[in-house]
Amino acid sequence: MNSSSDDNRCPWCLGDDLYIAYHDTEWGVPCHDERTLFEFLILEGAQAGLSWITILRKRENYRRAFAGFDAGKIARYGENDVARLLGDAGIVRNKLKIAAAIDNARATLALYEAGSSLDRLFWQFVDGRPVINRWQRPDEVPVSTPTAAALSKELKRRGFRFVGPVVIYSHMQATGMVNDHLVRCPRHAALS
Repeated sequence: MNSSSDDNRCPWCLGDDLYIAYHDTEWGVPCHDERTLFEFLILEGAQAGLSWITILRKRENYRRAFAGFDAGKIARYGENDVARLLGDAGIVRNKLKIAAAIDNARATLALYEAGSSLDRLFWQFVDGRPVINRWQRPDEVPVSTPTAAALSKELKRRGFRFVGPVVIYSHMQATGMVNDHLVRCPRHAALS
């Protein structure tokens, strides 16, 4: 995985093969798949206050523990499921984050019942196409934007939790709603 392009990659991913693979194949790729959008919503919420590599290393455990991120199944989770998840060392065992994942599954189903989708809701905030940024240095990349704040507010209005503007901007970056690869990074041009 390490190659001469390492010098040009976004520096946040360097030093860990899992991080590099995620950067090179997923981060910033426009996503319209409902399950993947939901997965990143849960994972980004779980990441709040932690490093992304911590969550990335637990991703397969999350997929197992949360029924492959099937919102319909997660929405039916009850007290026994919460107890099971709190005892699962493979995920972040935070009761508020677990409860938020279940609430977010229920809010996702309510969105579907209203005739919409995560894809429609999220992508309308960027007019259906990625925002292509042209950052030269890592310190130029924002942690949130007014668009992320507006999307966060709408999600909260719809009953979603752990969806603050920073979490939502991370979600936007991960799912390709914004291209925040540095200009020198080969992925910037590939995704523009």
